[in-house]
Amino acid sequence: MGFKSGFAAILGQANAGKSTLLNALVGEKVAIVSSHPQTTRNRILGIVTRPEAQIVISDTPGLHKPDSLLGRQMLEEIEQALDGIHALLLIVDATRKFSTGDQRALDRAGQFRGPRILLLNKIDRLRKDALLPLIDDYRKRLEFAEIIPISALTGDGVELLLRTLENYLPEGPPYYPEDQYTDQPERFLAAEIVREKVLAHTRQELPQAVAVLLDRFEEGDPITRIHATIYVDRDGQKGIVIGRAGATLKAIGTEARTELERMFGRKIFLDLFVKVRLDWRDQAAIVRQLDWRREMEATSSQGDDEDAHAENGGAA
Repeated sequence: MGFKSGFAAILGQANAGKSTLLNALVGEKVAIVSSHPQTTRNRILGIVTRPEAQIVISDTPGLHKPDSLLGRQMLEEIEQALDGIHALLLIVDATRKFSTGDQRALDRAGQFRGPRILLLNKIDRLRKDALLPLIDDYRKRLEFAEIIPISALTGDGVELLLRTLENYLPEGPPYYPEDQYTDQPERFLAAEIVREKVLAHTRQELPQAVAVLLDRFEEGDPITRIHATIYVDRDGQKGIVIGRAGATLKAIGTEARTELERMFGRKIFLDLFVKVRLDWRDQAAIVRQLDWRREMEATSSQGDDEDAHAENGGAA
């Protein structure tokens, strides 16, 4: 049998573990992870190249009822990710009771006419005697080609999932070079890492209120200079991001710069601003820029909001 290659997509509710799973499958960090719901806003592509196959896997935003332009764009991202795939991975949190959100995910998975693989995630936190009844319950709700218990966090079941996915791919050459593990440009990755650190430092205070856009990304030798703006949609949120005497913003910058240097393998100068943009989630000029696949617009055209500024973490 010859080499196989094809596409799969991960579908599920917010906080089911989609991004953690994608990172585990790829073996590299390609999607940011947070306890906040709807952290993933775009299709995040991970590429797994093995001796016998190349599997191109899309992480998707969590299924939800959209209440803004951003929410509607996120649902569009899901539909685009599901178009033309060879297998659908429906991931559910096995530790949570079945909910209307789970039913919404099942309904959308049921529209896919190819092989559906159910992933019962977080089995490291599940009583063993609860697993078989859960499998039986889902079998009654929808037909699946495979049901695989996994722990995206510990890696349990990840290798089995990759081997299983290979069975559903057609023969064909790889789509990407062997050493490539995502299609995301460094600009997008940099903005996402900054946003991840903002979410980590603001806890439950700023779930969907934060956007990060790059003003400049200047590659150079020996240093890459990144200038980014953190947008919030209320005046009070600006102080949360900055923190007392700028301490929170400095910590965000330090952690983001350190991780970016590790990811990119070079020195990073990271310059962060904080701006208030009221109701930015319904403003096309900002929402469009959050997806690097869409036409980018200069952030300088966004207006003259008062800003806070910090060169973070003692940039190299």
